[in-house]
Amino acid sequence: MKTIAITTEFNVFDAPTDLPAPVQELMGKAVEARKNAYAPYSQFRVGVALLLDNGEIITGSNQENAAYPSGLCAERVAIFYAGAKYPQAKIMQMAITAASDTNQTTAPIPPCGSCRQSIAEYEIKQEVPIEIYFMGEIGAVYQSDSLKNLLPFMFDKKFL
Repeated sequence: MKTIAITTEFNVFDAPTDLPAPVQELMGKAVEARKNAYAPYSQFRVGVALLLDNGEIITGSNQENAAYPSGLCAERVAIFYAGAKYPQAKIMQMAITAASDTNQTTAPIPPCGSCRQSIAEYEIKQEVPIEIYFMGEIGAVYQSDSLKNLLPFMFDKKFL
């Protein structure tokens, strides 16, 4: 037996105001999208904004359903729309923000496992890393140069 070590690196910005101006704008659009979340069950609202290589910005918010598996996370709402509307465009940056109706979220909230797998599919397909920024309602923003930092053992088509 042997042990392997996997390390990842993230940049940490103390507040959204410390982000570069274009990323502040993208995160602002994610915050606006978060307000459109339909979250009557979890009371947990997520907003996402994607910057595409064609200059378009796509937003999404989580959409819940009483039959829980029928809902969809904000990240997948946005990337699936981008894939349907702009199939040749590449996702360059993704900004994610989450807030609870019951308590203030101060820690950065990363994408869930299902969203990580969906983002991985697009990152692999486009052969260009997706720069991901994520935060709670307030506080620090984490930045990753690629989804590989969040999902180092990605499952993709080469395993099929």
